[in-house]
This record gives sequence, C-alpha cells and structure tokens, in this order.
Amino acid sequence: MNYETQLAGDIPAHVFDEDQPRSGRRRGLIIGVAVAILLIAIAAWMAFRGTGSGSAAPMEQAPVVTVIVPGKSMVDQTTSSTGSLAARVEMPVGVVGEGGEVRRVLVQPGDWVRAGQALAVIERSVQSEQIRSLAAQVEVARADAKLAQAQLDRAKALVARGFISQADIDQRTATRDAANARVNVAAAQLAEQRARTGRLDIRAPAAGLVLTRNVEPGQIVGSGSGVLFRMAKDGEMEMLAQVSEGDLATLRAGNSATITPVGGTEQIAGRVWQVSPVVDPQTRQGIARIAIPYNRAIRPGGFASATIVSGTATAPMLPESAVQTDAKGHYVYVVNADNQAVRRDVEVGQVSGKGVAVTNGLTGAEHVVLLAGAFLAPGQKVKPEVRKAS
Repeated sequence: MNYETQLAGDIPAHVFDEDQPRSGRRRGLIIGVAVAILLIAIAAWMAFRGTGSGSAAPMEQAPVVTVIVPGKSMVDQTTSSTGSLAARVEMPVGVVGEGGEVRRVLVQPGDWVRAGQALAVIERSVQSEQIRSLAAQVEVARADAKLAQAQLDRAKALVARGFISQADIDQRTATRDAANARVNVAAAQLAEQRARTGRLDIRAPAAGLVLTRNVEPGQIVGSGSGVLFRMAKDGEMEMLAQVSEGDLATLRAGNSATITPVGGTEQIAGRVWQVSPVVDPQTRQGIARIAIPYNRAIRPGGFASATIVSGTATAPMLPESAVQTDAKGHYVYVVNADNQAVRRDVEVGQVSGKGVAVTNGLTGAEHVVLLAGAFLAPGQKVKPEVRKAS
C-alpha cells in the first residue's frame, strides 16, 4: 500500500458522500441563471423591435383605397322640370255645313290622314236631288241661250234686205245676252249646291294624326254639335315644361332637351321652341314649350319629365361610385396630406354616361376616393393609390 492509498484510506467515507449533492446543486443553479438571462435577452429584443417599428404599424394596418384626381371637364348645364304633354298644333274638327245624319265614320284615333281626307260621311239624298234639279235648269238655260243666238243670227241676215229694223236686232241681241246670263246664274247655283253638299262630309283640315273621335254612325250632327274629331297637325307633339323663374331666365329657343314620359324609360330628344314671356305670380313658374317629333310613347294629356341643356361649363367629373348620399345630401371622401379620409359635401349636376358633374364643393385638384367610400369614417388613416382620370 502506497502513500496515496493509505491517505485515501484514512479519509472517512461520509466525506465523499457530502460532495456529490453539493456539485449537482451548483450545476442546476448555473443552468437556471443561464435560462433567466436568455429570457431577459429575448424580452429586451422584442421590446426593442416593437419600439423601432411602432410608427410603421398603423400604416401597415390602414386600408388601401383607390383615389382619382378628377381635374375639370366641359359639362352641360341642365335644368330639370316636369310638365304635361300635348299636340303642338291641335286641330278641332266639327261640322262645317248643314249637317245631318252620319252614315259612316272612316277613321279611328291613332290613324294618319292627309289634308282634305274624309273623316265621316253624312247622308245626302236630298242634296243629291237638288243637284240634279239645278243641273237640269242649267241645261234649260243653255237651250234658251242657244235659241236666242240662232234668232239673232237669222235677224242679222235679214237686215240687209230691209225686212228687219235695227231696233229688232238690238232687241234680239239683248234677249241672247239675257239667256247667256241665265246660263251663268244656273251654273253658279249648281256649283253652290255641289259645294254645300261637299261640305256635308267632315274632312281633315290638314295632314296629321287623329287623336280623338266623338261621333258614331246614325248620329245627327249640325253646327251646334261641337268638336267631333281632334287632330295633331303633322303628328307633332310638345311638352309644356314648368320651369322656375330663375331657371327660365337661362333658357333660349333652340336649347336641346331630353323628355322621359311617366311610366316609361324611353328618352326622347326635343328642342325648346318657345319660352314663356310671363311668370305665374302664384307659382313663380313659367312655361318652356319643347317640340317633340312623333313618338308612340308620347300621349297628349300625359305627364313627363325633361332635362333641358341651358349651356356648358367646366366642372370636376366623377364616376358614380365616388359620390355617396345620406340624409345630409351628397358627399365624397378626399384624402388629405396626412393620408386621412376627409368628408367633403358636394353639389352634383347632370348625371350621364361620362359620370357625375360636381357643380360645387371640389376644385378638381383633390384626391377623391374612387371606391369603398361608404366603408370609411372621417379622419380614418388610409393608403391611397392614385388612378389616372380617364
């Protein structure tokens, strides 16, 4: 046994048993401290990252919106109005002659007729017999005139022989002239009767469209029967547009207009042909008469709306999607320099296929939200993407 072995053998066994637990506790403490330091480092790194990117986080969360800079475009200045429809030149047709029993009615409402065309035929048996009588009288007068001319010719042949005096010649000449005059009188009476008989038929005073019919076969008509037919000359119609006093001052004859009859969607082009020189003192409105070519959708007595172009101006033009409406009126959202959505109340003018004309509230240089305006709130941060105006 050497010295080391002897020394080790001299150390009690419990000394080695106490050193082993103490070494394990030391290792556990070291590991715990290392884990704590690692956690602190991770927390510090996360805090530093959050502080460094705090200014960019709101922009990353802000919604992306498409904006447009509308500028200014030439737009029509329009006036909207309502009014009734009527024939531009309405022609009431009644009995011109003596009247009588209506035998036939030849037209219906909606028919086109030419000038002088018969609309209804009145019974004329008595007038026909009168025409025959007068025609016979004309023949009698012509026969008398022919006989008087023959007698005058024979008398002139006997004057040279001295059998007949010049006084007889003058007498026979007067007889011949009177006979010729009676022929003319009889012919005039015949023509008058034929004209009277022709006036029994109710005829169109001009070409146009039949609007109404108030007569039936078998009806007795006369000068007091009133209007039997109503016609629109050449089928032309018009709208009597009620226009406010202020708007009336901007209208001129020749202004174009678009008419939409109530109950329909068809838009009909027209043109102002007369502007009322007076204003109703009660309603403060005047009448703009708009000429309309024939269209089946136009019915006299109906109602329609009209948009009258009174001039042109420059104004921002926006797509309809950019303009919102609520109880306060029309508005748009404008993105300011801080990328905030700001509500801007506007007034709109004509709406057409090109878009909505903004007559007040915008200069045209703003960044207007094109879409999604209904989902924004005033002051909300956004990320604008500019789209070029078309």
